[in-house]
Amino acid sequence: MAQRIAHIALVVRDYDEAIAFYCGRLGFELVEDAYQPEQDKRWVVVAPRGAAGTSVLLARASTPEQEAFIGDQAGGRVFLFLQTDDFARDYDRYRAQGIEFVREPKVTDYGTVAVFSDLYGNLWDLVQFADGHPLAAVFSR
Repeated sequence: MAQRIAHIALVVRDYDEAIAFYCGRLGFELVEDAYQPEQDKRWVVVAPRGAAGTSVLLARASTPEQEAFIGDQAGGRVFLFLQTDDFARDYDRYRAQGIEFVREPKVTDYGTVAVFSDLYGNLWDLVQFADGHPLAAVFSR
């Protein structure tokens, strides 16, 4: 049996502002943007350029209960982990794009990591795993 997580849903306020942030500032690619008239919503999927794994479904909040979770889907913890093959390149590029880092880069036994905030306040790790770490092999497959 083979399985994988296809998408992670991220509750957003507005499709277009979320696309502008993820594609314009983070450099993700827009994988799909399709209107679903029966539900009066869009199916919007973004992913890091060249990614072959999990993508992010941008899901517009449609109720007050959902709106309450915009920017706080993980209760203030890091929610998403963006792996890179070149930490310095992406860190510098994101800073140049005005991305707010809430924790500066740190070298750990598992690699180099810094925490940034997306346009809604969700926390992300930007991480390059150290050579020899089991997850470092993701880019060599």
